Amino acid sequence: MKAYTRWLGFMLAALGMVSAAQAEITFRHAVTGETLSFEYGKEGGDTDAFKKFKETGKNPYNGDKAVIDKGHSLYLTACSGCHGHEAEGKLGPGLADDYWTYPRALTDVGLFEILWGGAQGMMGPQNTNLNSDEMLQIMAWLRGLYTGDPSKAEWLK
Repeated sequence: MKAYTRWLGFMLAALGMVSAAQAEITFRHAVTGETLSFEYGKEGGDTDAFKKFKETGKNPYNGDKAVIDKGHSLYLTACSGCHGHEAEGKLGPGLADDYWTYPRALTDVGLFEILWGGAQGMMGPQNTNLNSDEMLQIMAWLRGLYTGDPSKAEWLK
């Protein structure tokens, strides 16, 4: 009976680890730390890629040339007015180098949090302008521009 109890405990613990590994990431506001809600925002972003991103924290579009081109087009419409046509910086900071106003943007989750929920200053939430999948596409384009030290690029690890 003790062996069975020990085996059952082991199996339940293993199932708990599997369940935890598949749990979604909790996304937080870049400034306040509050949990971000996906209940509101532009429709159409609940794609397979976004579902995968919510589980892994890695943007599945990074390195995908076709998506990167779409991301650039979306960026030009939604972001270039403040960040420049090639993310070189304008009213808002440059987005292609080592310096990030919010260091959490060194991760895909952190960059997404800033886009979805906004930050300080003029960077408001973009969740009514862009859906979650469009944000991932823009992020893939931005990651492709990176000119900084690859060892600092958390999204590459």
